[in-house]
Amino acid sequence: MNMPLAERMRPRTLEDYISQKHLIGTNGPISMMLKNDLIASMIFWGPPGTGKTTLAQLVAELSGRPFYTLSAINAGVKDVRDVIEKAKDQNLFSGGRNPILFIDEIHRFNKSQQDSLLGAVEKGWVTLIGATTENPSFEVVPALLSRTQVYSINSLDREDLEELIRRALIKDEYLSQKSVQIQEANALIRYSGGDARKLLNGLELVINSFSEDEEIIITDEIVTSRIQQNLARYDKTGEQHYDIISAFIKSIRGSDPNGAVYWLARMIEGGEDLKFIARRLLISASEDVGNANPTAMILANNTFQAVSVIGYPESRILLSQCAIYLANSPKSNSTYMAINKAQQAVKQTGDLSVPLHLRNAPTKLMKQMDYGKEYKYSHDYDNNFTYQEYLPDELQNATFYEPGDNKREQQDKFVLNQKWRGKYGY
Repeated sequence: MNMPLAERMRPRTLEDYISQKHLIGTNGPISMMLKNDLIASMIFWGPPGTGKTTLAQLVAELSGRPFYTLSAINAGVKDVRDVIEKAKDQNLFSGGRNPILFIDEIHRFNKSQQDSLLGAVEKGWVTLIGATTENPSFEVVPALLSRTQVYSINSLDREDLEELIRRALIKDEYLSQKSVQIQEANALIRYSGGDARKLLNGLELVINSFSEDEEIIITDEIVTSRIQQNLARYDKTGEQHYDIISAFIKSIRGSDPNGAVYWLARMIEGGEDLKFIARRLLISASEDVGNANPTAMILANNTFQAVSVIGYPESRILLSQCAIYLANSPKSNSTYMAINKAQQAVKQTGDLSVPLHLRNAPTKLMKQMDYGKEYKYSHDYDNNFTYQEYLPDELQNATFYEPGDNKREQQDKFVLNQKWRGKYGY
């Protein structure tokens, strides 16, 4: 069969829908909406594979409303407006029963895309149901958030997952024809991470890995070996999330653009949050490139701003450009080390007094106490510089910033050494 098991097992009724009883139980808000035939705009917030799309489809089907769907991964403002126009026309022929517009991964819509939904929701042309794996408070614009109800969709627990396996082996047209023994299910459940889709597709993958004449006995060892052989997985909320972003940043730090763009591709294909990637690039531009190439910070910041506006799929190009630029840039962690040293000095020495000549003197009394006295205004001197002390007495001659071994910072080192007459050991 070409259709994956997870799709073949998609619930067709609320009775088939496993878990989320807090929403679809007798007095759950979704059940009450369906009972009263008053469907509000809402956002389903929860991990992947927990039934957000399925629940939206069931709401539409059980309420008898037309159902339109968009994926925020590849839909633009024009796509949103086209669907809204179709929904408006449909509304005229549906007895006032608002069509449902379902938007998957709604957090990936930028502000202008989300704003394009406001009028349609407010005027009742559509009932919006959004699905997101990210906290709507951070990813959905306030105007749209105020017009929707947010419902949490929980990860499936072990009992739910075991029931899914049992149902699949009994009810699926294809698997029910096979003799399958589940001796151990721990590895399947651990692999799923509470994601029904991953569980069912993993189960199908393992079963299909047996030859026609093999007895199908599923153990944890078999599941582990056969899933690892067949899947390049990326779990954006688990260990892989941290391992892959670590490999990405270390590739940039190590000046390997090929490694950087590969790990970037893994994150993009795995559905990682664009702004999370852009934030890490911005950090790397300062921590790893620093003053060896200050333009890196400007490019990384522009990338973050652009990604926040553009969204998928075009942002992958911006991220790629920035990652490769950072990987190819000369490297320096001098500013990162400088602040570390300065903070350590603060922890060791406490709140040292500000030298009198550096203190602010906004009142007559403060001036009488010599606040600001003998301060030398740098711009009054040649080359806008004059020799004076800027550190507390206890830290005179302490060196926090050590210029990196790169062309630009070595030029800085030469100039600093001349200005400070060797004070800092440059």
